[in-house]
Amino acid sequence: MDNGSTFVQAFTILFREGLEALLVVAALAAFMRRADAGHRIAPIYLGAGAAVLASLGMAWVFETYYDGNHNDLIEAGVMLLAAALMFYMSGWLFLRQDPKAWQADLNRLAGQALGAGTVLSLAGIAFLAVFREGAETVLFLHALARTAGGWEGSLFGGLGAAALALIALYAAMQWLALRLPLRPIFVLTSAFLFVMGLKLVGAAIQELQEQGLVAVHDDGVPGFVADIGFNGSWEALGIQGALVLTAIAGLLVVRARRAEPASRTSPAVSR
Repeated sequence: MDNGSTFVQAFTILFREGLEALLVVAALAAFMRRADAGHRIAPIYLGAGAAVLASLGMAWVFETYYDGNHNDLIEAGVMLLAAALMFYMSGWLFLRQDPKAWQADLNRLAGQALGAGTVLSLAGIAFLAVFREGAETVLFLHALARTAGGWEGSLFGGLGAAALALIALYAAMQWLALRLPLRPIFVLTSAFLFVMGLKLVGAAIQELQEQGLVAVHDDGVPGFVADIGFNGSWEALGIQGALVLTAIAGLLVVRARRAEPASRTSPAVSR
C-alpha cells in the first residue's frame, strides 16, 4: 500500500470515528463554560480519558478472544446506555434554558447549581460517547497497520492530521459558545443530545438486527434517512418516533404544571 493511501485511510478512520464523540464532549464542555460552571469540566475530560483507556482494553479483548471482531450485543448495550444518559441530559438542559432561572440557581446555591448526580451524568456521557467509538477505532487502525506493513510514518502522519483537525473543531466550538447568548446554548445542546440519543437507539437496533434478534423492514423508507446516518428500517423509526412523542408529551406536562401556579397567583379581574 502506498504512503498516500495509508495517510488518507488513517486520517479518515480517526476523524470519522472521533468526530461524533468529539462533538458530544465539545458540546458538554461548551455548555459548562457558558453556564459559568467551567470549574466543573474536569469530570467530562476524565470520563473521555477513561474511555480511551477502556477502549484500548476492549480492543485487546476483541483482538485476543474475538479475532478482532467486536461484539454486537455489547456494542448495542453501550449505545442504549449512552442514549439513555443523553435523553436525560437533553431534558435537564431544556428545562433550565431560562437564563433568569439559571442565574437564580447559581445565586441560591453559590455556584453549585450542578449537583453531583448531574456532573456524574456528564462524565458518563463523555465516557460512553468516546468508548463506543474507541475500541473500533483501535481495531481499524490495527488492521490498517497490518496491511500497510506496520506502524510507519504515513500512518502516524494521517493520525496526526486528523487529531489536529479534531482539535481545531473543538476550539472553534468553544470559541463560538462563549459568544452566543445563554438560552441558545442550552437549547442547541439539548437538541443535539436528543438527536444523538435517537441516532444511538437506531444504531443499537441495527446491531440487534444484524444478530437476527430484531426484524428488518425497510420498504418505502426514504433514502435520505440512511444518508444522514440513521437506521433506515421501520422498526427503528417506529421506536424513535415513540421516543419523540414521549418527549413532546413530557414537555407539555411540564409546561402545564408550571402554568398552574401562575394562574393561581394572578389577580382576579374585577367586573
